[in-house]
Amino acid sequence: MATGLAMNRYSISVFRTADVLLNRPTASVVRNFKLNRRLIRNCSIAAVPFVVADDEKYGNKQVISLTPRLYDYVLSNVREPEILKLLREETAKMRGSQMQVSPDQAQLLAMLVQILGAERCIEVGVYTGYSSLAVALALPESGRIVACERDSNSLEVAKRYYELAGVSHKVAVKHGLAAESLKSMIENGEGSSYDFAFVDADKRMYQDYFELLLQLVRVGGVIVMDNVLWHGRVADPMVDDAKTISIRDFNKKLMDDERVSISMVPIGDGMTICRKR
Repeated sequence: MATGLAMNRYSISVFRTADVLLNRPTASVVRNFKLNRRLIRNCSIAAVPFVVADDEKYGNKQVISLTPRLYDYVLSNVREPEILKLLREETAKMRGSQMQVSPDQAQLLAMLVQILGAERCIEVGVYTGYSSLAVALALPESGRIVACERDSNSLEVAKRYYELAGVSHKVAVKHGLAAESLKSMIENGEGSSYDFAFVDADKRMYQDYFELLLQLVRVGGVIVMDNVLWHGRVADPMVDDAKTISIRDFNKKLMDDERVSISMVPIGDGMTICRKR
């Protein structure tokens, strides 16, 4: 019993350590899971903890929890191009660097583009360009990604790396409010002509971005929404700030939206992959 309690405390501290290392607040959602004490008692202190859903109707399925050590292992198995590594390392020194997607997220986005055979893409929220560059590198020579960003300083970094990577001809930069850029594209007759879109921008605008992108993406196309787990705050009923409420409401609406097929993936800060029906 004492061993199990010690492991319980250790396992919770693992979550806290991981959150600190990832520059994120402790996710109170941890409280909503119970540790599989029977399994943990049979493991060494270095073992990776598992969590199971509170609802036993899910069959006590054991889900692995990413510790810092295990996440380092995941990152060591990402095929990150050298130009993306350089951009990541430069961005890490900048203010707001936590906004950059993780290498494993970028690799998934690039793979989705390749699986789709996408040629026309949109990104809402570019920051310094890590995810849009990953997509541009995955696109064929005839491919194009529209990159929407309102911050001119971070956009200058992105454009410099597009040039260094030799993909500037694939990237159409739109500086300004993303919603206005998307509306302009619709008015220009570009509806249902895009294969893929990725959103990592103002969380309070998620529903607006999603509605506009549904008009621009073709049937069978994919829209990926980032930060849908919002550091675990979405699962904590005690958290009620504007951004958390917006993401929570968006997730709920998406569950009931018959216009798309969805899959919420616990990678990075959570991404929901939506396929337009």
